[in-house]
Amino acid sequence: MHGEPDLAPVHERWLGEWASREHNSDFLFVWGYPTAKRAFYTHPDPERPASSRGFDLLFRGLELVSGGQRLHRYEDYLAVLAARGMNPESFGGYLEAFKHGMPPHGGFAIGLERWLARLADAANVREVTLFPRDINRLTP
Repeated sequence: MHGEPDLAPVHERWLGEWASREHNSDFLFVWGYPTAKRAFYTHPDPERPASSRGFDLLFRGLELVSGGQRLHRYEDYLAVLAARGMNPESFGGYLEAFKHGMPPHGGFAIGLERWLARLADAANVREVTLFPRDINRLTP
């Protein structure tokens, strides 16, 4: 998976089949992704700094939820942005709150349409999307 920004779909499907076969489960958490492969705001694991505190929840072999603990110290943001060659001025509004203190926190996002597509056994997520977008359709 070298060079992949995340798990490839074929790997997600394989993990889903494994979870079903070995644990009789449609769900599987994958965590500890390399820090370099997660969003810049994802907190590294203090015990394994090359690994993040990010996770994905797979449902029947498809990423359904992505999330993790986020950085909360302003200095940590400056360090990670510098390490990734990103300009902190581009994130001025976002970083402003962290200058004044932020508690440890996390978040996640669910792919509701992906979940519905799996539940409905749809061939394509566009079949369960109210206003599907693709290369030929960008607006409702």
